[in-house]
Amino acid sequence: MRKDLRNRYHFSGNTIWAIGSMGLVFPHIFPRLKSHILAYFRLIPRGVNCIIITTISMKLKLIIILSCAFFTVAAQDDSTLFSRIQAISNSGIDFFNVDGIEITSQNIVGGFNQKNIAKKFKKYSIKESDLFEADSTLGIPNYVVSKKEEIGAGVIQYTSYYFVGRPEGSKAVTFASVNKNDKSLERLFMRRLIDNQIPKEIYTPLKADSINFAGRAITLGGTCRWMGVGNVQCPSNGQMNWSVHKTLEDAAFSVESQYKTIQAKKQGKIISEEMVDVIFEGAAVKARRAVFDFKGVTSAIVGMSGGKTLTIYFVAAPVREHFVSCVMSFWNNDNITANGLAPLLEKVMKLQK
Repeated sequence: MRKDLRNRYHFSGNTIWAIGSMGLVFPHIFPRLKSHILAYFRLIPRGVNCIIITTISMKLKLIIILSCAFFTVAAQDDSTLFSRIQAISNSGIDFFNVDGIEITSQNIVGGFNQKNIAKKFKKYSIKESDLFEADSTLGIPNYVVSKKEEIGAGVIQYTSYYFVGRPEGSKAVTFASVNKNDKSLERLFMRRLIDNQIPKEIYTPLKADSINFAGRAITLGGTCRWMGVGNVQCPSNGQMNWSVHKTLEDAAFSVESQYKTIQAKKQGKIISEEMVDVIFEGAAVKARRAVFDFKGVTSAIVGMSGGKTLTIYFVAAPVREHFVSCVMSFWNNDNITANGLAPLLEKVMKLQK
């Protein structure tokens, strides 16, 4: 005989299904543990299974309890994702940025099948023949396409495309990053998306009159505009992009990757470069300062600015309880303060004389 009781609980911020069972459960595995299995837990966001067992064997009890505790700690670590992530929603597409990774999410209109997906997302160069792999850990119908492209010497662009079929609406999600490919973060984000656990609090209004800079509100005024998630431009006052990271090493890796990407595009020539001392959000750190000469370069960006040289600062620093990568720039004909920076840059950084 078997009797199942199904209840829903909340545990360490994660959704858990708890099933209490009595009777002959797994007799071929635990012949002496009839009626001693108290609960079967499934941590939905991580797909973790945990069995809590009571038995006269203290050794077995200790092993099981320690295993459950390990998974609980892991789940708590995952919860920091949404303290780092930034998001903007525009024209039916959600844009995210975290750990230097750019993410987009949008609905799939029409049926969830290879033919329709290839047709709707032709702009990604997705063909029906590409849609053959799936991630079994997601627990729902899906296709995963992974691509990488060398965009310059030592610069690899990684892009992952996830197409998931959900009863409440299918989704297409992309992850784009340079010189790294974080599959564990991709799976964690997809699990939260599938379970409708993306918090509304991480979304930023489209009007860029103020920004949340790694936990600090900064007023900008009404002339600035978003160029992307965590990427704001203030005409004649500079531009900066930033990302919040879990470690300082990852933040430093991100700014180095951006530096290599700018070099790989070969749109301008570096005429000077040095490491300088700065105060960034209260932290004394080193920043790379590079000046690019765009004389003779024809591009829309150069034409709009009217500038000839672009000064760029690359910074990785501890900021409050996180770590930030930040790339800031201004043209030679922008407004420059007495400290030698454009006004936007001076909101977060000062040069040490």
